Amino acid sequence: MLVKSLLRKLLRVGSRVVIEGSRFETLEHGEQVLVVTVRLRRRRSKRGLCGRCGRLSPGHDQGGRTPRRWRALDHGTTRCFLEASSPRVDCKVHGPTVVEVPWARHGVGFTRTFEDQVAWLAVHSSKSAIEKLMRIAWRTVGAIVDRVCDDARARRDPLEGLRRIGIDEISYRKGHRYLTVVVDHDTGRLVWAAPGRDKATVSSFFNQLGKSRTFKIRLVSADAARWIGDVVRSRCLNAELTMDAFHVVAWATDALDVVRRQVWNDARSAGQKTVAKDLKGARYALWKNPEDLTANQDAKLSMIAKTNNRLYRAYLLKEQLRQVFSLAGEAGIDLLDRWLAWAQRCRIESFVELGRRIKRHRAAIDQTLLTGTGNALVESTNTKLRVIHRRAYGFKTPEAMIALGMLALGGLCPDLPGRPQPLPAAA
Repeated sequence: MLVKSLLRKLLRVGSRVVIEGSRFETLEHGEQVLVVTVRLRRRRSKRGLCGRCGRLSPGHDQGGRTPRRWRALDHGTTRCFLEASSPRVDCKVHGPTVVEVPWARHGVGFTRTFEDQVAWLAVHSSKSAIEKLMRIAWRTVGAIVDRVCDDARARRDPLEGLRRIGIDEISYRKGHRYLTVVVDHDTGRLVWAAPGRDKATVSSFFNQLGKSRTFKIRLVSADAARWIGDVVRSRCLNAELTMDAFHVVAWATDALDVVRRQVWNDARSAGQKTVAKDLKGARYALWKNPEDLTANQDAKLSMIAKTNNRLYRAYLLKEQLRQVFSLAGEAGIDLLDRWLAWAQRCRIESFVELGRRIKRHRAAIDQTLLTGTGNALVESTNTKLRVIHRRAYGFKTPEAMIALGMLALGGLCPDLPGRPQPLPAAA
Protein backbone atom coordinates (compact mmCIF):
# COMPACT_ATOMS: atom_id res chain seq x y z
CA MET A 1 0.00 0.00 0.00
CA LEU A 2 2.84 2.39 0.75
CA VAL A 3 4.32 1.91 -2.74
CA LYS A 4 0.94 2.47 -4.42
CA SER A 5 0.29 5.59 -2.34
CA LEU A 6 3.73 6.90 -3.27
CA LEU A 7 3.11 6.21 -6.97
CA ARG A 8 -0.28 7.95 -6.79
CA LYS A 9 1.39 11.06 -5.35
CA LEU A 10 4.21 11.01 -7.89
CA LEU A 11 1.94 10.43 -10.88
CA ARG A 12 -0.81 12.81 -9.64
CA VAL A 13 -3.58 10.60 -11.02
CA GLY A 14 -6.40 11.30 -8.55
CA SER A 15 -8.93 9.10 -6.78
CA ARG A 16 -10.69 7.86 -9.93
CA VAL A 17 -7.60 5.85 -10.86
CA VAL A 18 -6.71 2.49 -9.29
CA ILE A 19 -3.01 1.58 -9.28
CA GLU A 20 -2.78 -2.17 -9.78
CA GLY A 21 0.99 -2.64 -9.76
CA SER A 22 4.38 -1.58 -11.07
CA ARG A 23 7.39 -3.26 -12.64
CA PHE A 24 10.69 -2.51 -14.32
CA GLU A 25 10.97 -3.43 -17.96
CA THR A 26 14.09 -3.59 -20.14
CA LEU A 27 13.73 -2.16 -23.64
CA GLU A 28 15.53 -3.43 -26.75
CA HIS A 29 18.46 -1.04 -26.41
CA GLY A 30 18.99 -2.00 -22.77
CA GLU A 31 17.27 0.93 -21.06
CA GLN A 32 15.25 0.06 -17.96
CA VAL A 33 11.91 1.87 -17.61
CA LEU A 34 9.26 1.91 -14.91
CA VAL A 35 5.80 0.71 -16.01
CA VAL A 36 2.86 1.44 -13.70
CA THR A 37 -0.34 -0.48 -14.44
CA VAL A 38 -3.52 1.50 -13.74
CA ARG A 39 -7.24 1.31 -14.46
CA LEU A 40 -10.26 3.56 -14.08
CA ARG A 41 -12.42 2.89 -11.04
CA ARG A 42 -15.43 0.96 -12.31
CA ARG A 43 -18.81 2.67 -12.48
CA ARG A 44 -21.97 0.90 -11.39
CA SER A 45 -23.16 1.00 -14.97
CA LYS A 46 -21.06 0.15 -18.00
CA ARG A 47 -21.22 3.70 -19.28
CA GLY A 48 -18.20 5.98 -19.69
CA LEU A 49 -17.20 9.40 -20.99
CA CYS A 50 -16.41 9.90 -24.67
CA GLY A 51 -12.74 10.75 -25.11
CA ARG A 52 -13.54 13.43 -27.72
CA CYS A 53 -16.48 15.37 -26.27
CA GLY A 54 -16.85 14.09 -22.69
CA ARG A 55 -20.45 12.94 -23.29
CA LEU A 56 -21.65 10.13 -21.01
CA SER A 57 -22.16 7.15 -23.36
CA PRO A 58 -22.92 3.42 -23.15
CA GLY A 59 -20.03 0.96 -23.35
CA HIS A 60 -19.04 -0.46 -26.74
CA ASP A 61 -16.23 -2.98 -26.08
CA GLN A 62 -13.02 -3.45 -24.09
CA GLY A 63 -10.78 -2.23 -26.89
CA GLY A 64 -7.77 -4.14 -28.15
CA ARG A 65 -6.03 -6.94 -26.32
CA THR A 66 -2.79 -4.98 -25.98
CA PRO A 67 -2.94 -2.31 -23.25
CA ARG A 68 -2.02 1.27 -24.12
CA ARG A 69 0.90 3.20 -22.69
CA TRP A 70 1.34 6.88 -21.85
CA ARG A 71 4.70 8.49 -21.18
CA ALA A 72 4.74 10.11 -17.73
CA LEU A 73 7.27 12.40 -16.08
CA ASP A 74 10.58 10.73 -15.31
CA HIS A 75 11.13 9.38 -11.80
CA GLY A 76 14.65 10.52 -11.09
CA THR A 77 16.65 9.42 -14.13
CA THR A 78 14.25 6.60 -15.04
CA ARG A 79 11.61 6.99 -17.72
CA CYS A 80 8.11 6.12 -16.52
CA PHE A 81 5.02 4.89 -18.39
CA LEU A 82 1.39 4.43 -17.39
CA GLU A 83 -0.21 1.27 -18.78
CA ALA A 84 -3.96 0.64 -18.96
CA SER A 85 -6.60 -1.07 -21.06
CA SER A 86 -8.51 1.11 -23.52
CA PRO A 87 -12.26 0.34 -23.45
CA ARG A 88 -14.48 2.16 -25.93
CA VAL A 89 -17.88 3.80 -25.58
CA ASP A 90 -20.55 4.25 -28.24
CA CYS A 91 -20.86 8.06 -28.48
CA LYS A 92 -23.93 9.43 -30.29
CA VAL A 93 -21.77 12.05 -32.00
CA HIS A 94 -18.42 10.34 -32.60
CA GLY A 95 -19.40 6.66 -32.67
CA PRO A 96 -17.09 4.05 -31.07
CA THR A 97 -14.46 6.11 -29.22
CA VAL A 98 -11.84 5.32 -26.59
CA VAL A 99 -13.10 6.29 -23.15
CA GLU A 100 -11.84 9.51 -21.58
CA VAL A 101 -9.00 9.01 -19.10
CA PRO A 102 -8.20 11.65 -16.46
CA TRP A 103 -4.44 11.39 -16.83
CA ALA A 104 -4.11 12.19 -20.55
CA ARG A 105 -5.67 14.11 -23.44
CA HIS A 106 -7.51 12.10 -26.07
CA GLY A 107 -5.42 10.31 -28.71
CA VAL A 108 -2.11 11.27 -27.12
CA GLY A 109 0.76 9.10 -25.89
CA PHE A 110 1.76 11.42 -23.03
CA THR A 111 0.19 12.22 -19.67
CA ARG A 112 -1.20 15.70 -18.96
CA THR A 113 1.52 16.45 -16.43
CA PHE A 114 4.20 15.52 -18.98
CA GLU A 115 2.67 17.75 -21.67
CA ASP A 116 2.12 20.64 -19.26
CA GLN A 117 5.77 20.55 -18.22
CA VAL A 118 6.93 20.48 -21.85
CA ALA A 119 4.67 23.48 -22.64
CA TRP A 120 6.03 25.40 -19.65
CA LEU A 121 9.59 24.65 -20.71
CA ALA A 122 8.81 25.73 -24.29
CA VAL A 123 7.90 29.19 -22.98
CA HIS A 124 11.04 29.49 -20.86
CA SER A 125 13.77 27.67 -22.82
CA SER A 126 14.83 26.55 -26.29
CA LYS A 127 13.25 23.68 -28.15
CA SER A 128 16.56 21.81 -28.44
CA ALA A 129 17.04 22.01 -24.64
CA ILE A 130 13.57 20.54 -24.07
CA GLU A 131 14.29 17.77 -26.55
CA LYS A 132 17.36 16.74 -24.59
CA LEU A 133 15.91 17.19 -21.11
CA MET A 134 12.56 15.47 -21.72
CA ARG A 135 13.96 12.87 -24.17
CA ILE A 136 11.39 13.46 -26.87
CA ALA A 137 11.66 14.04 -30.62
CA TRP A 138 12.14 17.42 -32.35
CA ARG A 139 8.62 17.56 -33.81
CA THR A 140 6.94 16.33 -30.64
CA VAL A 141 7.58 19.57 -28.74
CA GLY A 142 5.68 21.65 -31.30
CA ALA A 143 2.78 19.17 -31.35
CA ILE A 144 2.53 19.28 -27.54
CA VAL A 145 2.58 23.10 -27.53
CA ASP A 146 -0.32 23.12 -30.04
CA ARG A 147 -2.38 20.68 -27.94
CA VAL A 148 -1.84 22.46 -24.64
CA CYS A 149 -2.67 25.82 -26.25
CA ASP A 150 -5.88 24.45 -27.83
CA ASP A 151 -6.87 22.87 -24.51
CA ALA A 152 -6.35 26.16 -22.65
CA ARG A 153 -8.34 28.09 -25.29
CA ALA A 154 -11.22 25.63 -24.90
CA ARG A 155 -11.32 26.35 -21.15
CA ARG A 156 -10.99 30.15 -21.45
CA ASP A 157 -11.88 32.10 -24.57
CA PRO A 158 -9.22 34.85 -25.04
CA LEU A 159 -11.68 36.89 -27.13
CA GLU A 160 -14.25 37.21 -24.36
CA GLY A 161 -14.70 40.63 -22.75
CA LEU A 162 -12.67 42.71 -25.22
CA ARG A 163 -13.25 46.46 -24.99
CA ARG A 164 -9.96 48.14 -25.99
CA ILE A 165 -7.62 46.38 -28.43
CA GLY A 166 -4.47 47.11 -30.40
CA ILE A 167 -3.68 45.70 -33.85
CA ASP A 168 -0.27 45.52 -35.51
CA GLU A 169 1.89 43.26 -37.66
CA ILE A 170 5.20 41.53 -36.99
CA SER A 171 7.67 39.96 -39.42
CA TYR A 172 8.42 36.37 -38.41
CA ARG A 173 10.55 35.28 -41.37
CA LYS A 174 12.48 36.65 -44.34
CA GLY A 175 10.61 37.22 -47.58
CA HIS A 176 7.87 39.51 -46.19
CA ARG A 177 6.27 36.85 -44.00
CA TYR A 178 4.06 38.58 -41.44
CA LEU A 179 1.73 37.85 -38.55
CA THR A 180 -1.14 40.13 -37.59
CA VAL A 181 -1.44 40.32 -33.80
CA VAL A 182 -4.22 41.63 -31.56
CA VAL A 183 -3.58 42.65 -27.94
CA ASP A 184 -6.06 43.50 -25.17
CA HIS A 185 -5.15 46.90 -23.67
CA ASP A 186 -7.01 46.14 -20.43
CA THR A 187 -5.25 42.86 -19.57
CA GLY A 188 -2.04 43.37 -21.56
CA ARG A 189 -2.44 39.92 -23.11
CA LEU A 190 -2.06 38.67 -26.65
CA VAL A 191 -5.54 37.47 -27.63
CA TRP A 192 -5.26 36.59 -31.33
CA ALA A 193 -2.69 36.16 -34.10
CA ALA A 194 -2.76 34.84 -37.66
CA PRO A 195 -0.47 34.72 -40.71
CA GLY A 196 -0.95 37.59 -43.16
CA ARG A 197 -0.95 41.37 -43.31
CA ASP A 198 -3.99 42.52 -45.25
CA LYS A 199 -7.67 43.39 -44.93
CA ALA A 200 -8.70 39.73 -45.21
CA THR A 201 -6.58 38.85 -42.16
CA VAL A 202 -8.07 41.64 -40.01
CA SER A 203 -11.57 40.72 -41.23
CA SER A 204 -11.00 37.11 -40.18
CA PHE A 205 -10.36 38.32 -36.61
CA PHE A 206 -13.66 40.21 -36.49
CA ASN A 207 -15.45 37.23 -38.08
CA GLN A 208 -14.15 35.04 -35.28
CA LEU A 209 -15.05 37.68 -32.69
CA GLY A 210 -18.65 37.85 -33.94
CA LYS A 211 -21.02 40.78 -34.36
CA SER A 212 -22.19 40.99 -30.74
CA ARG A 213 -18.69 41.11 -29.28
CA THR A 214 -17.42 43.44 -32.02
CA PHE A 215 -20.26 45.84 -31.13
CA LYS A 216 -18.86 46.09 -27.56
CA ILE A 217 -15.37 47.24 -28.61
CA ARG A 218 -14.85 50.89 -27.71
CA LEU A 219 -11.28 51.61 -28.83
CA VAL A 220 -8.84 50.23 -31.41
CA SER A 221 -5.21 51.39 -31.59
CA ALA A 222 -3.12 50.89 -34.72
CA ASP A 223 -0.56 52.55 -36.94
CA ALA A 224 -1.54 54.39 -40.14
CA ALA A 225 -1.95 51.20 -42.19
CA ARG A 226 -5.06 51.43 -44.37
CA TRP A 227 -5.55 47.66 -44.31
CA ILE A 228 -6.23 47.98 -40.58
CA GLY A 229 -8.02 51.33 -40.48
CA ASP A 230 -10.48 50.62 -43.30
CA VAL A 231 -11.62 47.33 -41.75
CA VAL A 232 -11.90 48.82 -38.24
CA ARG A 233 -14.05 51.71 -39.50
CA SER A 234 -16.38 49.37 -41.37
CA ARG A 235 -16.69 46.68 -38.67
CA CYS A 236 -16.25 48.44 -35.29
CA LEU A 237 -18.99 51.02 -35.56
CA ASN A 238 -18.87 51.92 -31.85
CA ALA A 239 -15.06 52.08 -31.58
CA GLU A 240 -12.73 55.06 -31.71
CA LEU A 241 -9.56 54.54 -33.77
CA THR A 242 -6.33 55.86 -32.23
CA MET A 243 -2.88 56.14 -33.81
CA ASP A 244 0.43 55.34 -32.19
CA ALA A 245 2.37 58.50 -31.27
CA PHE A 246 5.68 56.78 -32.04
CA HIS A 247 4.78 56.44 -35.73
CA VAL A 248 3.74 60.09 -36.04
CA VAL A 249 7.01 61.31 -34.50
CA ALA A 250 8.88 58.85 -36.75
CA TRP A 251 7.28 60.58 -39.76
CA ALA A 252 8.71 63.88 -38.51
CA THR A 253 12.14 62.30 -38.02
CA ASP A 254 12.05 61.00 -41.60
CA ALA A 255 11.04 64.47 -42.88
CA LEU A 256 13.92 66.01 -40.91
CA ASP A 257 16.38 63.53 -42.42
CA VAL A 258 15.17 64.46 -45.91
CA VAL A 259 16.08 68.10 -45.15
CA ARG A 260 19.46 67.07 -43.69
CA ARG A 261 20.35 65.10 -46.83
CA GLN A 262 19.26 68.00 -49.07
CA VAL A 263 21.42 70.48 -47.13
CA TRP A 264 24.34 68.03 -47.15
CA ASN A 265 24.05 67.55 -50.92
CA ASP A 266 23.89 71.34 -51.46
CA ALA A 267 27.04 71.86 -49.37
CA ARG A 268 28.90 69.11 -51.16
CA SER A 269 27.89 70.47 -54.58
CA ALA A 270 29.14 73.93 -53.57
CA GLY A 271 32.51 72.48 -52.58
CA GLN A 272 31.99 73.11 -48.85
CA LYS A 273 33.59 69.86 -47.74
CA THR A 274 33.96 70.80 -44.07
CA VAL A 275 30.29 71.80 -43.78
CA ALA A 276 29.20 68.62 -45.58
CA LYS A 277 31.30 66.49 -43.22
CA ASP A 278 29.82 68.18 -40.14
CA LEU A 279 26.27 67.71 -41.45
CA LYS A 280 26.83 64.05 -42.19
CA GLY A 281 28.04 63.50 -38.63
CA ALA A 282 25.11 65.44 -37.15
CA ARG A 283 22.46 62.81 -37.92
CA TYR A 284 22.13 61.51 -34.35
CA ALA A 285 22.31 65.00 -32.87
CA LEU A 286 19.20 65.86 -34.91
CA TRP A 287 17.41 62.58 -34.27
CA LYS A 288 17.90 62.22 -30.51
CA ASN A 289 15.82 63.92 -27.84
CA PRO A 290 17.54 67.08 -26.46
CA GLU A 291 17.82 65.60 -22.94
CA ASP A 292 19.74 62.58 -24.32
CA LEU A 293 22.39 64.51 -26.29
CA THR A 294 26.08 64.08 -25.51
CA ALA A 295 28.32 67.15 -25.15
CA ASN A 296 29.68 66.64 -28.68
CA GLN A 297 26.20 66.25 -30.17
CA ASP A 298 24.96 69.34 -28.31
CA ALA A 299 27.85 71.32 -29.81
CA LYS A 300 26.95 70.12 -33.33
CA LEU A 301 23.34 71.16 -32.79
CA SER A 302 24.47 74.62 -31.67
CA MET A 303 26.62 74.89 -34.80
CA ILE A 304 23.62 74.03 -37.01
CA ALA A 305 21.48 76.66 -35.21
CA LYS A 306 24.06 79.35 -36.07
CA THR A 307 24.94 78.31 -39.63
CA ASN A 308 21.88 76.64 -41.20
CA ASN A 309 18.53 78.22 -40.48
CA ARG A 310 16.50 75.87 -42.72
CA LEU A 311 17.80 72.66 -41.13
CA TYR A 312 17.43 74.06 -37.62
CA ARG A 313 13.80 75.05 -38.31
CA ALA A 314 13.15 71.50 -39.49
CA TYR A 315 14.67 70.25 -36.21
CA LEU A 316 12.41 72.57 -34.18
CA LEU A 317 9.36 71.35 -36.12
CA LYS A 318 10.24 67.77 -35.21
CA GLU A 319 10.73 68.65 -31.56
CA GLN A 320 7.48 70.59 -31.30
CA LEU A 321 5.55 67.68 -32.78
CA ARG A 322 7.11 65.44 -30.12
CA GLN A 323 6.01 67.98 -27.52
CA VAL A 324 2.40 67.62 -28.76
CA PHE A 325 2.31 64.03 -27.50
CA SER A 326 4.11 64.92 -24.28
CA LEU A 327 1.35 67.38 -23.42
CA ALA A 328 -1.58 65.22 -24.62
CA GLY A 329 -5.21 66.13 -23.85
CA GLU A 330 -6.73 69.42 -24.98
CA ALA A 331 -3.36 71.18 -24.59
CA GLY A 332 -1.84 68.70 -27.03
CA ILE A 333 -4.66 69.24 -29.54
CA ASP A 334 -4.22 73.03 -29.29
CA LEU A 335 -0.46 72.74 -29.84
CA LEU A 336 -1.06 70.42 -32.81
CA ASP A 337 -3.28 73.09 -34.40
CA ARG A 338 -0.46 75.60 -34.08
CA TRP A 339 2.09 73.10 -35.35
CA LEU A 340 0.01 72.41 -38.47
CA ALA A 341 -0.23 76.15 -39.17
CA TRP A 342 3.55 76.47 -38.79
CA ALA A 343 4.21 73.42 -41.03
CA GLN A 344 1.92 74.86 -43.73
CA ARG A 345 3.86 78.13 -43.97
CA CYS A 346 7.39 76.83 -43.24
CA ARG A 347 8.27 76.41 -46.96
CA ILE A 348 10.09 73.14 -46.19
CA GLU A 349 8.69 70.64 -48.68
CA SER A 350 8.97 67.50 -46.54
CA PHE A 351 7.22 69.15 -43.57
CA VAL A 352 4.51 70.68 -45.74
CA GLU A 353 3.76 67.15 -46.97
CA LEU A 354 3.94 65.83 -43.39
CA GLY A 355 1.33 68.41 -42.35
CA ARG A 356 -1.01 67.15 -45.09
CA ARG A 357 -0.45 63.56 -43.96
CA ILE A 358 -1.23 64.37 -40.34
CA LYS A 359 -4.43 66.16 -41.39
CA ARG A 360 -5.56 62.97 -43.16
CA HIS A 361 -5.17 61.09 -39.87
CA ARG A 362 -6.23 63.95 -37.60
CA ALA A 363 -9.25 62.21 -36.07
CA ALA A 364 -7.18 59.18 -34.93
CA ILE A 365 -4.37 61.41 -33.62
CA ASP A 366 -6.83 63.53 -31.63
CA GLN A 367 -8.26 60.39 -30.03
CA THR A 368 -4.74 59.33 -29.08
CA LEU A 369 -4.17 62.68 -27.40
CA LEU A 370 -7.50 62.51 -25.55
CA THR A 371 -7.36 58.87 -24.44
CA GLY A 372 -3.60 58.47 -24.02
CA THR A 373 -3.83 55.05 -25.67
CA GLY A 374 -1.37 54.28 -28.43
CA ASN A 375 0.22 51.14 -29.76
CA ALA A 376 3.13 50.93 -27.31
CA LEU A 377 1.70 47.81 -25.66
CA VAL A 378 1.37 46.06 -29.03
CA GLU A 379 4.92 47.04 -30.01
CA SER A 380 6.14 45.65 -26.68
CA THR A 381 4.28 42.39 -27.39
CA ASN A 382 5.92 42.22 -30.82
CA THR A 383 9.36 42.60 -29.20
CA LYS A 384 8.60 39.74 -26.79
CA LEU A 385 7.39 37.59 -29.69
CA ARG A 386 10.71 38.16 -31.48
CA VAL A 387 12.60 37.10 -28.35
CA ILE A 388 10.46 33.95 -28.08
CA HIS A 389 11.03 33.17 -31.74
CA ARG A 390 14.81 33.53 -31.41
CA ARG A 391 14.92 31.43 -28.25
CA ALA A 392 12.71 28.66 -29.62
CA TYR A 393 14.45 28.63 -32.99
CA GLY A 394 13.31 25.08 -33.74
CA PHE A 395 9.77 26.20 -34.60
CA LYS A 396 9.54 26.71 -38.36
CA THR A 397 5.83 27.41 -39.01
CA PRO A 398 3.76 30.49 -38.10
CA GLU A 399 1.18 28.27 -36.37
CA ALA A 400 3.85 26.98 -33.96
CA MET A 401 5.00 30.52 -33.23
CA ILE A 402 1.40 31.64 -32.62
CA ALA A 403 0.75 28.74 -30.21
CA LEU A 404 3.94 29.49 -28.30
CA GLY A 405 3.10 33.21 -28.26
CA MET A 406 -0.38 32.53 -26.89
CA LEU A 407 1.11 30.36 -24.12
CA ALA A 408 3.74 32.94 -23.17
CA LEU A 409 1.83 36.22 -23.70
CA GLY A 410 -1.82 35.16 -23.74
CA GLY A 411 -2.07 33.86 -20.17
CA LEU A 412 -2.51 30.27 -21.36
CA CYS A 413 0.77 28.79 -20.04
CA PRO A 414 0.07 25.97 -17.54
CA ASP A 415 1.73 25.85 -14.14
CA LEU A 416 4.53 23.40 -13.59
CA PRO A 417 3.03 20.13 -12.26
CA GLY A 418 2.87 20.21 -8.48
CA ARG A 419 3.63 23.94 -8.31
CA PRO A 420 0.33 25.87 -8.18
CA GLN A 421 0.34 29.65 -8.43
CA PRO A 422 0.73 31.33 -4.99
CA LEU A 423 -2.34 32.99 -3.54
CA PRO A 424 -2.48 36.79 -3.92
CA ALA A 425 -1.21 38.70 -0.89
CA ALA A 426 -3.82 40.13 1.44
CA ALA A 427 -4.48 43.85 1.08
